[in-house]
Amino acid sequence: MVVTGEHSFDRTSELIAFDNTQAGVKGLVDAGVTKVPRIFYTPKDAYSNDPEKTQFKIPVLDLDCISKNPVQRKEIVEKIRDASEVWGFFQVVNHGISQSVLEEMLNGVRRFYEQDIEVKKQWYTRDPSKRVVYNSNFDLFSAASANWRDTTYCSMAPKAPAADELPEACRDILIEYSDQVKKLGHSLFELLSEALGLNPSYLNDIGCSEGLAVLCHYYPACPEPELTLGASKHSDSDFLTVLIQDHIGGLQVLNKNHWVDVPPVPGALVVNVGDLLQLITNDKFKSIAHRVLASRVGPRVSVACFFTTGHSLSSRVFGPIQELLSEDNPVRYRETTVKEYSVHYDATGIGGKSPLSDFRI
Repeated sequence: MVVTGEHSFDRTSELIAFDNTQAGVKGLVDAGVTKVPRIFYTPKDAYSNDPEKTQFKIPVLDLDCISKNPVQRKEIVEKIRDASEVWGFFQVVNHGISQSVLEEMLNGVRRFYEQDIEVKKQWYTRDPSKRVVYNSNFDLFSAASANWRDTTYCSMAPKAPAADELPEACRDILIEYSDQVKKLGHSLFELLSEALGLNPSYLNDIGCSEGLAVLCHYYPACPEPELTLGASKHSDSDFLTVLIQDHIGGLQVLNKNHWVDVPPVPGALVVNVGDLLQLITNDKFKSIAHRVLASRVGPRVSVACFFTTGHSLSSRVFGPIQELLSEDNPVRYRETTVKEYSVHYDATGIGGKSPLSDFRI
C-alpha cells in the first residue's frame, strides 16, 4: 500500500460528507466509483508480506472429542494453551454449529447490506449505546485511515433484544446463531480456564462469557486494493472473538513480524484472544494484531462474535488473575471495567498503537 502525496485536502469535510450519505462503502461502490477516495488511503506498514515467509500455519483444532474422551480433551487443552500463547489465534472444527447455520448467517448479512439503502438508514448511527448500530468505520473520525468495509453491531447479551429491535433481513438467524455461539463460547472459556491451570468454570464465573456482541462485516469489491485495507492492523477489545469468514479470504495475523494468511477452512470458526483476556491473564495469552486486505473480488462477508459487555453499565472490575501471579510474574496491568476499556479503545481507533498499552503498570 502506498500513500500518494500528503493529505493536502480537507479531510474532515470529506469524512463528514461520506458519513452523511449513510450509505457506507457499499454506497460508493453502488455509485460506480473507480478510484479509492483519499480518506481511505492507508500507508504501507513495516511488516513483511512475503509469501516465502508465511509458511506458518494457524492451528486447526477438532472439538469433537472434548466431552467424550478425557485424554483427548487434555490434548486439546494443551493445543489451545500453545495457540493462545504463541499465535493468539486458532481455528475450530466440529464445534457444534452446523454448516447450514453458518451459511445462513453469512447470507443474512448479505441480505441486510444488499437491501434498499432507505431501509438500512433506520439503523445508521454512531451512538454506541444503541442495541443495533450500522455504520462504516466505528472510528471514522479518530483513525488515521478509513477502512474499506461497513459494519453492523448487534448487542445480543447479557440482555437479549426483542426480535423487533433487530433488522428483519437477518433477524431469525441472528437470534439462532447468537444462541449457538454463546454455548460454544461457554465451552471455549472452560478449555481456556483449564489451559491456565484453573478450575474449568473460572473464566465463565468471573463474567468473561456474560456479554455477546455480533459484528456483521461487509467488504465490497475495491477498485484499487493496493491503496487501502479492509481492516487496518488491530487487536480486538474483548475477551474472545469467534469469527465466520466466507470463502474469499484476506484475514492476516501478525506473527514474528510477518503477515500470515488465515485461510478459510470449510465449516471452521476462527477464534482469537482479545485484549481483555490478555490483561486478565497478565500477558500469558496474547491478543495478536491482525488485519483484512482489500480485494478486487467481493463482497467479502464475515461475522465476528465478541464476548464482551461493551458499553453496558456493568461495574464489574477486571484485573490480572491472582492465581496466575507470583514473584516472577508480577501484576502488569491496572484494573479496569469493560466499559472503560471499550470507550478508550473506540476513542483510540484502529491502525495505530494498541489501546492495551495504556493500561500497563
